[in-house]
Amino acid sequence: MKYVLSCGGTGGHIYPAIAIADKIREKDPDAQILFIGTKKGMENRLVPAAGYEIKGIEARGFDRKNFLNNIKTVKTYIEGNQEVYRILKKYAPDIAIGTGGYVTGSVIAVAHMLGIKTYIHEQNAVPGMANKFLSGFVDKVFTSFKGTQKAFRRPSRVVLTGNPIRSGFTALNRTACREALGLEESDKMILVFGGSLGAQVLNRETLGLAKKMKGKDIKLFFVTGKRYYGEIEEALEGKTIPGLTLIAYADNMPELMCAADLVVSRAGAIAVSEITACGKPSVLVPSPNVTNNHQYWNAKAIADAGAAVMVEEKDLPEGKNVLAGIVLDLAADEDRLADMAKKAKKTGRTDAAEVIYSKLDL
Repeated sequence: MKYVLSCGGTGGHIYPAIAIADKIREKDPDAQILFIGTKKGMENRLVPAAGYEIKGIEARGFDRKNFLNNIKTVKTYIEGNQEVYRILKKYAPDIAIGTGGYVTGSVIAVAHMLGIKTYIHEQNAVPGMANKFLSGFVDKVFTSFKGTQKAFRRPSRVVLTGNPIRSGFTALNRTACREALGLEESDKMILVFGGSLGAQVLNRETLGLAKKMKGKDIKLFFVTGKRYYGEIEEALEGKTIPGLTLIAYADNMPELMCAADLVVSRAGAIAVSEITACGKPSVLVPSPNVTNNHQYWNAKAIADAGAAVMVEEKDLPEGKNVLAGIVLDLAADEDRLADMAKKAKKTGRTDAAEVIYSKLDL
């Protein structure tokens, strides 16, 4: 069997595709797998690092604020479709699976036109416009949250699977991970990250948290995102804060997550799925700058289950250190952490890639 997987833009689209590819390879070692992404996105680093070939096309999203910019977007879409057509005709896959990013629309649309079986995966609680459109003709739509099927025109073709996550998030040993990070069993480890690109407001609030850690037995691992790392270092003015570890980009996120006692994060779908699959209590700060405010709904689903505390950006006035107070109070409440961890584990799914593979029309 030949498979094409399409993804791009952020880790939230790329990692699920890699998890699906890994499951395909596990089930069928002879399967041929090709990724199609954008020419400049981070998928060009992450996909080859996972052991898969990738080809890039031109792709860009629609500008909802400046309509004139979309003239170039339409031109790029047409050119991208032509590139996809050439790739698919030459490669001749049996199945095409899209997990999001601007590139996915072209790949799935052209694959359908060529008579290839097509599937999409929606990571968020509220689906985006592209997946709503693609759902009209794909063979199946895989979703991650209960109730999402109501947003699609053909709910009979929607399958609830959860989000595919990398095997490392469930296969590691907590004690070994903590030893590798130099942590004692008694250390309270807090992990903060704002997604693969970083998050400015979350970073600002985490600086406040770091400064309030003085005298507390806390180890704070702060993943800033590459574009904000220098800014955070500058803000610290060369001061060393005991217990603080700054990281620009975490290639060892499974290890960090496994070792954590509490996670503070944005509410991207994959981050939420990884947190719950690991059974970690969390404080979620959804980004308000995303389509359909989908991070709010991702976070709300977990908070309503009692596995997380949701804090909106509008409730984080600059200079008040509100997030620091919430995180430190929660970190000190062992009983609540244990209860949240139990509920997170109950909410999380680790079998999404397995379910997706079982639902492909092989």
